[in-house]
Amino acid sequence: MASLRIALGADHAGAAYKTLLIQDANAFGHETIDHGVAPGTERSEYPLVAAEVAAAVARKKADFGILICGTGIGMAIAANKVQGIRAANCGNELSATYARSHNDANVLTMGARIIGSDLALAIARAFLKEPFQGGRHLERLGLIPGALGS
Repeated sequence: MASLRIALGADHAGAAYKTLLIQDANAFGHETIDHGVAPGTERSEYPLVAAEVAAAVARKKADFGILICGTGIGMAIAANKVQGIRAANCGNELSATYARSHNDANVLTMGARIIGSDLALAIARAFLKEPFQGGRHLERLGLIPGALGS
């Protein structure tokens, strides 16, 4: 897997997972950009963290983004409001693989209250290693308003 620049963000519910994901990504030689809060924080606002990570990806300051909150749903909704972002909430490795290969997702969201930490690591690895297939999948993305940043 080629070295990537990954923006990672979490609210209070996902902060511990974010720390694990940063350590794992760094162990694989990836550069990480930390957004959001530290473990133990009582409260933070997921839309603000999602906007920071999505902006980093949209502006090409990061190749991919990973966002973690309680369910991953709020982060996905917020990130997808940024032009050019295709955020996918994944709870298993197959979904992460298809999010990348078929949908060219550039932001992964996960729920720390939904999946275990080992699964979160496996999902992130699957997401980051999978290339976009292009072809008919690129044509389909072109049918989604705003999906390609235009």
